[in-house]
Amino acid sequence: MAADLQGTTLMSLRGIRKSFGSSEVLHGIDLDITTGSHTVIFGPSGSGKSTVLRSMNLLEEPDEGLVNFLGVEYGPGLNGAKVKRARAIDLRRQVGMVFQQFNLFPHLTAVDNIALSVHSVTGKSKSESRERAAIELKKVGLLKWALNFPGQLSGGQQQRVAIARALSLDPKLMLFDEPTSALDPELVGEVLAVMRQLAESGMTMVVVTHEMNFAKEVGDQCIFMEEGNIVASGGEDFFDTCDNERARQFIGSVL
Repeated sequence: MAADLQGTTLMSLRGIRKSFGSSEVLHGIDLDITTGSHTVIFGPSGSGKSTVLRSMNLLEEPDEGLVNFLGVEYGPGLNGAKVKRARAIDLRRQVGMVFQQFNLFPHLTAVDNIALSVHSVTGKSKSESRERAAIELKKVGLLKWALNFPGQLSGGQQQRVAIARALSLDPKLMLFDEPTSALDPELVGEVLAVMRQLAESGMTMVVVTHEMNFAKEVGDQCIFMEEGNIVASGGEDFFDTCDNERARQFIGSVL
């Protein structure tokens, strides 16, 4: 990552509102993500954390608001402004995402799950795509299991394949939506270790998580949400200096 890009704004959310039926779940979210930062979003269930994350690549289309990524605007916009905006597919090609569920094709090996994504998005040949897939599997410590099918892998290994798949497309931003919540407790550590390595490498990350020790360790922008609002935020010292009573209560209950 170029040093002169470190700390510049990569993505901005402005006025993001989202309703499901008659229930508004996001009430005008404003958030900036800077290059090289590690943003952690946490809060009680139903607070809107995952909806914010999914708005960042328009998997959830906001009802109002805009997503600005590298100076290009996406989403419906603000105040009914009729501005031509870029396509969601163009945004998703630059923003990787790892879900709670692994979403691997059960009939494809680990290496082919990744290679298929590389081939379909970049147009690289199948052999080139498999080479790239092998490189990413090695990074997450799974090259030895390249020819295993998802059903032959543990949950932690499957999630690491999913991370490798996202990384294979050279994303400028990685989104993680509670990536350890579907794992047995003894498998959580191996996935968090890969995410720590990514953070240390300078990857820009936004992580929705209940793993508060991990959030405290890697987060340099900490966001606490409740009832569709960002009610407290801060830097890497947030867990020690936060003076929002509700946020402190939540942190105290899970740490």
